[in-house]
Amino acid sequence: MEVQVAPLRAWDDFFPGSDRFALPDYKDISKWNNRVVSNLLYYQTNYLMVAAALVSIVGFLSPLNMLIGGTVVVLVFLGFVWMSHNKDILRKLKKQYPTTFVVAIMLSSYFLISYLGDVMVFMFGITLPLLLMFVHASLRLRNIQNKLQNKMEGIGLKKTPMGFILDALEQQEDSINKLADYISKVKE
Repeated sequence: MEVQVAPLRAWDDFFPGSDRFALPDYKDISKWNNRVVSNLLYYQTNYLMVAAALVSIVGFLSPLNMLIGGTVVVLVFLGFVWMSHNKDILRKLKKQYPTTFVVAIMLSSYFLISYLGDVMVFMFGITLPLLLMFVHASLRLRNIQNKLQNKMEGIGLKKTPMGFILDALEQQEDSINKLADYISKVKE
């Protein structure tokens, strides 16, 4: 299947008034995770633009350290994903506690970068964009168009770069389960 880039969402859709933001239900982790995954898929191009701007600023100020930091994070991420596919205990951890898995990747990256170079580059160039994405995805309420686009991604009608990343983190459910859930919601 061909990879499709999600469209850039309008600023007033990406960051509307406060009426479209709400704190997630911390007691229902599944619902919160669903909101985060849905928003990551729907606004992925907007998130990429914000992250690219921050990475560009930090990269302009400290290009070598930014290159080292980015390389370390990518290699650690790929290493964790590879290990989780080969070790059952890591696979279960990744599936049940995706946030813990991402925090482990970030902490491992932090320690390697502190050994190799500038920690502030890691904090502002890599961690800050990820934190901003997570906060926005956690607080932004979904709309009908968001849900429809995510169902298309989930049942395999299209595949985006964020979809591949979420698949690597095992945050995408099986296509059949998503299709069944979608059909049951349509019937209601």
